[in-house]
Amino acid sequence: MGRQITILVVDDEQVHRYMLCSMFSEWGWKCVEADDGKTAVNAVQKFSYDAVLMDVRMARMDGIEAFGKIHETHPALPVIIMTAYSSVDAAVEAIKHGAYDYLTKPLDFDRLRLTLERAVDKRQVEERKQVVLKSKTKPKPSNIIGESPLMQELLEMISYVAPTEATVLINGESGTGKELVAAEVHNNSDRSDKPFVKVNCAALAETLLESELFGHEKGAFTGADKQREGKFVQAAGGTLFLDEIGETSQAMQVKMLRVLQEHELQRVGGEEIIYTDARIIAATNRDLEQEVRNGNFREDLYYRLNVVTVTVPPLRERRDDIPLLVNHFVRKFAVKNRREVAGITPECMKLLCSYSWPGNVRELENAIERGVILMRGEHLTEKSLPLPIQKQKDKHLEDEAGPSLQAQEKVLILKTLEETDGNKSEAARRLGITRKTLQNKLNKYND
Repeated sequence: MGRQITILVVDDEQVHRYMLCSMFSEWGWKCVEADDGKTAVNAVQKFSYDAVLMDVRMARMDGIEAFGKIHETHPALPVIIMTAYSSVDAAVEAIKHGAYDYLTKPLDFDRLRLTLERAVDKRQVEERKQVVLKSKTKPKPSNIIGESPLMQELLEMISYVAPTEATVLINGESGTGKELVAAEVHNNSDRSDKPFVKVNCAALAETLLESELFGHEKGAFTGADKQREGKFVQAAGGTLFLDEIGETSQAMQVKMLRVLQEHELQRVGGEEIIYTDARIIAATNRDLEQEVRNGNFREDLYYRLNVVTVTVPPLRERRDDIPLLVNHFVRKFAVKNRREVAGITPECMKLLCSYSWPGNVRELENAIERGVILMRGEHLTEKSLPLPIQKQKDKHLEDEAGPSLQAQEKVLILKTLEETDGNKSEAARRLGITRKTLQNKLNKYND
């Protein structure tokens, strides 16, 4: 789907330009050549390119100088630097000033394609962002409930990403609503009239997951009494949501990588090559970057999935949204269970707002459904809530907590920072909070 990708290749070696352009043509891309930096600078003023692939060493204006001039007038245009090992320092310096990436010669063509595809997708998102920011039109009504700053940021990010073809990776704890975010991306995309197909990768054994995703031929295994199309084919033209992608095996990751890279697959037990153009949205509650370091998740698949990352905040970090969610769920389950509910008592709402919600929105939804079913009278009260929540009655939000609790929290945070050698990102991960929340707490201690 979409227009043809056009890459400007800048290199004073004709043979290298020819080789790259031939390869791009095989990939279905258009290639335009420039034999020096000055020609490249002039070219980007006359035509719109999706990305620039530029050598460092050239006789007339080298790649670093040319990049600087291009970036000055076209800051959103991704420029990828090709360099020999002797010029890596110069390429790294260019990245600090806005170059998208650098690749060392001889080029790894799989890495080259991945880098260019990611660059093009990210540019699409950035272009869409500029359109949204310049337009005065309001975004479509959302099924996601939340008016807190964090949720407004999330909805804004969705408005940038949805209309593009970029692969999206959704991060978030269990129960935060990652599937709802994926559906929102699909519903606001050009694929909204096509299927939105969901697969929970953690819910199926590897052999069943393979059949579920790729389909199978009749007789491929015991019980395969007829040919069956997999989810990749069912989602053709639409969106395939791969939930809990971090739970898949290395063998399954290899097969997924091929589909994402080549848009081709084979049914289990079959030899026919089948094309699919489904857009992929993946979700995980794991730290996939750490999983890559641990050897549990393939780095190449991670980079394929992680073109654009959307993070769904935990409920404890957006407590201002709890009353909105509570009232929504009360209305929903009152209708579902045919109960007359006049409202919720202030004491009950205060308790719900002070609870830590380790299970996030899903836990809140289940608690309200239970409360509506078990309530006596017209108002939802504390007594109808699950026991773990009732036991929190004497605990309050941080701004209501006593000095002793705040002091304990401060000791814990400072101790964690010490253990991580001052690495705030790692400390925040261990504490189960965002880096921004950690920084706010540190600022508070320094006041």
